[in-house]
Amino acid sequence: MKKLAIIGKPNVGKSSLFNRLLKMRDAITSEQAGTTRDTKRRVAQIEDKEVELLDTGGLDDGNELFDKIRHKSIETAHEADIILYMVDGRGLSEDDDRKLFYELQKMGKSVALIINKMDNDKLEENKWQFYQFGTDDIFPISVSHNRKVNALLKWVYAQLDEGQSEHVRPIDDDENIKISIIGRVNVGKSSLLNALLGEERSIVSATAGTTIDPIDEVTTYNDRKITFVDTAGIRRRGKIQGIEKYALMRTEEMLEKADIAILVLDASAPFTDLDEKIAGLIDKNQLGCLIVLNKWDIKYDEFKKVETALRDRFKFLHYAPIMTISALTNRHVHKIFDYILRIFDNFTMRIPTSKLNETIEMAIRKHHLPSPNGRMVRIYYATQYDVRPPKIALIMNRPKDLHFSYRRYLTNTLRENFDFEGTPVLFKAKAKKQSTEDDNSGK
Repeated sequence: MKKLAIIGKPNVGKSSLFNRLLKMRDAITSEQAGTTRDTKRRVAQIEDKEVELLDTGGLDDGNELFDKIRHKSIETAHEADIILYMVDGRGLSEDDDRKLFYELQKMGKSVALIINKMDNDKLEENKWQFYQFGTDDIFPISVSHNRKVNALLKWVYAQLDEGQSEHVRPIDDDENIKISIIGRVNVGKSSLLNALLGEERSIVSATAGTTIDPIDEVTTYNDRKITFVDTAGIRRRGKIQGIEKYALMRTEEMLEKADIAILVLDASAPFTDLDEKIAGLIDKNQLGCLIVLNKWDIKYDEFKKVETALRDRFKFLHYAPIMTISALTNRHVHKIFDYILRIFDNFTMRIPTSKLNETIEMAIRKHHLPSPNGRMVRIYYATQYDVRPPKIALIMNRPKDLHFSYRRYLTNTLRENFDFEGTPVLFKAKAKKQSTEDDNSGK
């Protein structure tokens, strides 16, 4: 499959064109310069052909962060087969735009000049000055008004190989393990993603909140496909401003689609209330979980103290394994893949009905069900009705009288008999003829 990169300065409409080609709102768009920072990748369909779209950060000079964004964008241009260089048609043709365009032409790629924000015929009269770029492949368009975009699509289609018309089978959801990397700002999420992939795919900077739009990367480990999503770092709600509100919303959307969350905590600093709130998002979305203590340079004999403090603070993630790493030096990072596969297998585990009922019956014999106010409470049988995470229905005579402590006892019994490390286990109490499930669940 060919790759198409959209290159240009900040605020020329690259992410808007990316969304238009993708036919959905995926990349975050904003008037704020530097909204797109990492390279965003998606597969788009252009008639009967598929192309991988690469949305890049704006080419700009300035601080250390903007320099890294610029470097990453040029790297992406080298990777692409087709390059769309975008400029803002409402302004004058600029020397540095022409210089960059000439550099792209020297790469030997298919390169087109896209003059955006030509919203009407009067504005389009300004296109003559862009003939200085020395190319016949010029497309004056307006992404926001969908004006003359079809001509550009026809050009892109012509650049794609005839052999690309074959349909590329998408990754089946059941085959693809979706991982969200979450945590507050500057705990090392992007560094961890780069360490896992073995290359700098996500921009790392000392600037807090470098990642804004979630960046996803697909890799393979032991013949299993894994999609990592590096989400925006979460701040205290009072400090979230402007575009970061969209980033937080997008992070929450990603968590709704994820299987497993890697909660990254800064081992070099005390845990905070914000860490606890972020961890609560994992609990809210009923995800598998791995807790990663990054920046680990404490002696091993202190691990037990840190683990005790963590378990005390994050009681609702009692099922999540804890590991220590250094994303900067790659210490223990490779072990994360084995954890992911094990947690995912547990997250999707189906217990044979016979074994499940044997375990429940054994638990009941060991500790009888409480009978509130002398009313007999009975569990007739249990059945697993779903996975991701494992969900078990208890068919009972009085489902509302199942005490939360007994529910917790059954959960612990299941964990003693089956490997549910890294995943919640949910119980639903139902009457024999009950059409809807009890809202209470155990983990």
